[in-house]
Amino acid sequence: MSKRDYGEGSIDERGKGRWRLRYRVNGRRFAKTVRGSISDARKELRRLLKSGDDGEHVEPSKITVVEHVRARLAQWRASGDISDKTAERYSELIENQIAPFPIGSIKVQTLKPVDVEAWHTKLRASGNKRGGGLAARTIGHAHRVLSKALREAVKFDMVMRNAAGKDGQSAPKVQTEEVEIIAPEKIQPMLDKLRGRAIYPKAVTALFTGLRRGELLALRWSRVDLDGKEIDVREALEETKAHGVRFKATKTKSGRRVISLPDIVVETLREHRREQLELRMALGLGKLPDDALVFPALDGGPQAPRQLSGDWREVREAAGVGDVTFHALRHTHASQLIEANVDIVTISKRLGHASPNITLQVYAHLFQKRDDKAAAAINAAFAGLA
Repeated sequence: MSKRDYGEGSIDERGKGRWRLRYRVNGRRFAKTVRGSISDARKELRRLLKSGDDGEHVEPSKITVVEHVRARLAQWRASGDISDKTAERYSELIENQIAPFPIGSIKVQTLKPVDVEAWHTKLRASGNKRGGGLAARTIGHAHRVLSKALREAVKFDMVMRNAAGKDGQSAPKVQTEEVEIIAPEKIQPMLDKLRGRAIYPKAVTALFTGLRRGELLALRWSRVDLDGKEIDVREALEETKAHGVRFKATKTKSGRRVISLPDIVVETLREHRREQLELRMALGLGKLPDDALVFPALDGGPQAPRQLSGDWREVREAAGVGDVTFHALRHTHASQLIEANVDIVTISKRLGHASPNITLQVYAHLFQKRDDKAAAAINAAFAGLA
């Protein structure tokens, strides 16, 4: 096999179309095997030497894509950068949509945008456990986990660029879906049919405050001011396989908010509290403790969010609202505010969104139905920026 010297580096032929590069950067020796023609090998050697001169050299590593993504997930979890629920979802995406596919075994440093594109194609064809294809939205979720991990690989000088980032292969385009809401003419009949059921006060509170499911179930009486007609949102419930049901801080800093209550919620919660006290007295348990939950499980502890969703599924047909999810109550609340011409900043704060831009993105189709509302919303969102 022939050897060619090029100043600070050399090229050894290791077989047909295989070349071993040896070079020095900052007095240290490195080696790398490449495939292609001798011209390709020379080009790569020049690039490596130039990266050393420019202070951009990345040390060779054999770590694979899946090894790197798993390591980053462990770091995100340990540092508290993501919630347990998010970590659980990321782990599912890694193990189901990255690890079983060829992209998982590719070295991080050799990953190219074309590899990411091929991965997308494979996921579309046979990305789920049953061998069927995945929707663009799910592929996008897996792509964002990969891109996040590769972005940090760039940050820590493991790779030169993010093959799944803005300069590489982008995530599949997802057609925006309209959020599901309950039609205005169905709201009152729904409430009439739910009245007297255990889920009624939860449904009323969710519908007229826009609370998320986890926020609703974490609400304590100490955070409810019925005389002042407001609630103070500070916690949420999270349900994961690893830890079960437990309390956590709200989803974002914006999630910590005070929400004013309409009369229907005040009256419903007064009646709900009275019934709770009567039951406790009948059982000889005395008055409610200071940290009592507004909507507890039968044992007084927190109710699992999935259980609430299950309870809703059992009554929604009878309530005349079809197969909408419990989360549709939150969306319906937002639609009521939009229809009432409430400004976008107020809506965003009430919903606990990080910014009005998020509110506009989620409910764009509702604003589009009335162009004057869209214009007013945009004016309010960007007021003071000009």
